[in-house]
Amino acid sequence: MITVRAASDRGRSSTGWLHSAHSFSFGSYFDLRHQGHGNLLVLNDDTVAPDQGFGSHGHRDMEIVSYVLSGALAHRDNVAQRSHADSTTPSPTPTGILRPGDVQRMSAGWGVQHSEFNALQDQDTHFLQIWFKPLFTGIRPSYEQKHFPAADRRGRLVRIASRKGLEGSVSMNADASLWAGLFDGDAESATQPLDTQRLAYVHLARGTVQVNGVPLAAGDGALLENEHQLTLAHGAGAEVLVFDLARR
Repeated sequence: MITVRAASDRGRSSTGWLHSAHSFSFGSYFDLRHQGHGNLLVLNDDTVAPDQGFGSHGHRDMEIVSYVLSGALAHRDNVAQRSHADSTTPSPTPTGILRPGDVQRMSAGWGVQHSEFNALQDQDTHFLQIWFKPLFTGIRPSYEQKHFPAADRRGRLVRIASRKGLEGSVSMNADASLWAGLFDGDAESATQPLDTQRLAYVHLARGTVQVNGVPLAAGDGALLENEHQLTLAHGAGAEVLVFDLARR
C-alpha cells in the first residue's frame, strides 16, 4: 500500500527568516494523522534566510540527520568540550559547514547544545532536518559528516546513513537506513527490494518522479507498507530520499 503525503498538505511555519514545511507533527504544528512513520519522527523542509539561523538550543536522545539541498549550513556545538562538566555553551567557531552533497548525523545522546545558521550572506540555504528515534538512550553525544558527490547519486540510490555505517554511510544510533538519489529522464531508474516486516518512506525533495507507478511532485512524500519492491522511474530533475524504517 502506498499513501501519498502531498506537499500542499504539510504543516507550515514561518518566523520571517525561516520558512518550514513539516511532513510530520512538529513544534506548534500537530496533526494526529501524521506523527511520524515508524521510527522516522520528523522531516522538516527548512529554508533559512542569508546570515540567519537557529540560536543555541539543546537536544537529547535523538538521532538528527541534516541534508543540504542548496546554500551552506554551519553549526556550532559544545561536544568537543564535553570533558568539562560546566560546559553548556557552544564553541565560538563552526565545527562544520554543510553544502549540497554533505550529510551530517548528530547523536544528541545525554544532551548537546548547538546552533545552526546560514553561512552565506547573499542567498538562502535550503535543507532537510530529519529526526529518528534512537535505539539506545543516554549515549555520548557525537557528530559525523560525509560528502556524497552528485555523480555517485546520479541514476541510483546511495546509502547515506545507517545503523552500522554500511557502504560508507554515516553511522547512526537508529534502526533505519537512508538512501539518496538523483533521477532525470527515462534512462535513469532504480529498483530495490523492501522488507514487508518494516516500513518505507520516500521523500521527493525536488523535481518529479514515479514511485511504483505513483507520481510525486516536489515536496511530496510516499508512505509504503507491505510493498515488496520500490521502483523509482520517469524522474525529471528529481532528488529523492528513501527510508527503511522500524515499526517504532
